[in-house]
Amino acid sequence: QVQLVEAGGGLVQAGGSLRLSCAASGRTFSSYTMGWFRQAPGKEREFVAAISWSAGKTYYDYADSVKGRFTISRDNAKNTVYLQMNSLKPEDTAVYYCAARGRVVLTTTPTLYDYWGQGTQVTVSS
Repeated sequence: QVQLVEAGGGLVQAGGSLRLSCAASGRTFSSYTMGWFRQAPGKEREFVAAISWSAGKTYYDYADSVKGRFTISRDNAKNTVYLQMNSLKPEDTAVYYCAARGRVVLTTTPTLYDYWGQGTQVTVSS
């Protein structure tokens, strides 16, 4: 069982930055693919970014809407994954969820993730 706890959400003006963190329990964190998803009111949960680590290499995937603005990273020693969000836009407003998948293969499909955090609200004002 893996427990995920997000932190770092809040209210920010358009053009600003936030960094989300997700602390994971468990001793095999490095073998998990970690993802960030978001869900705005009335919309489906959508993929934001994912990261996996295998044999010393790190793999990344980003949604087109956040490429060049968001950066996902992980610290395996701290069992933590981060999402640095720059140049935020009002359309980035959503609840952001951290997710873990017990395989190193990246995926953008929410149903393929095994564990989820409770979410953290990000609000970007115009």
